[in-house]
Amino acid sequence: MSDVADEQSFPAAPGATPLVDIGANLANAAFAGDLELVLSRAFAAGVGRIVLTGSSVESSSAALAIAKSRPTKLWSTAGIHPHHASACDDGAMASLGVCLADPACVAVGECGLDYDRDFSPRPDQRSAFERQLRLAVELQRPVFLHERAAHGDFIAILREYRGELLRVVVHCFTGTRDELEAYLAIDAHIGITGWICDERRGHHLRALVGRIPADRLMIETDSPYLMPRDLRPMPRHRRNEPGLLPHIARAIAAAAGKPFETVAAETSRTATAFFGLPARV
Repeated sequence: MSDVADEQSFPAAPGATPLVDIGANLANAAFAGDLELVLSRAFAAGVGRIVLTGSSVESSSAALAIAKSRPTKLWSTAGIHPHHASACDDGAMASLGVCLADPACVAVGECGLDYDRDFSPRPDQRSAFERQLRLAVELQRPVFLHERAAHGDFIAILREYRGELLRVVVHCFTGTRDELEAYLAIDAHIGITGWICDERRGHHLRALVGRIPADRLMIETDSPYLMPRDLRPMPRHRRNEPGLLPHIARAIAAAAGKPFETVAAETSRTATAFFGLPARV
């Protein structure tokens, strides 16, 4: 058993609506040694369903395989993250289509633009983003979107396709009030992560979450990334996982001035509708 598994446990939320984690990178190597324990902890903590993020051809296929191992509990997405945009060729797009043909794969993405690190050239990022938006239009599937330091180009491209897209969520939103209003104006959903728990970079989100309509707000961990910085005690390993979603939901509830159960019910209902999941777990 890993040190992470030995150390970690999460309080349950008795009586609360089971939460939906809309973004967890469970195909990541960080979970290779104890994925079943990670899932068990999440379900025990009150997370009812998890959407596994695909960010490359390989991780999309792996996420789908994991999702199919737990029907009714796990789902997946298929996409190419902007970091890998240079690999978005015809073969890669065909592979995404294969994943998306499976009912367990519920959205196109993670796709978008990332000018913060520029791991792929910006023209390649824009091309890959548009190719995946066109795929989502063709298949009439929701899209799971990533944006960092690229809001101008990102919103311009998104506006061009928005009228044909089914539903869109800006995953792990960390932006400004103006950026939030621009996304809401095009009927985008917003995903909030443990970034809201970061006193250095995410404190501004506490003033913004109340502006997100209940039918547009969803919650996510982005595991294994973005462990909430306000955990006490702070785990040594710094690996985030879906069992911490209730902690994030409580932070959102406090910032929005709502009871935890209200946030649980609203975000779960919104995620179920967005991804077209069965009404009952």
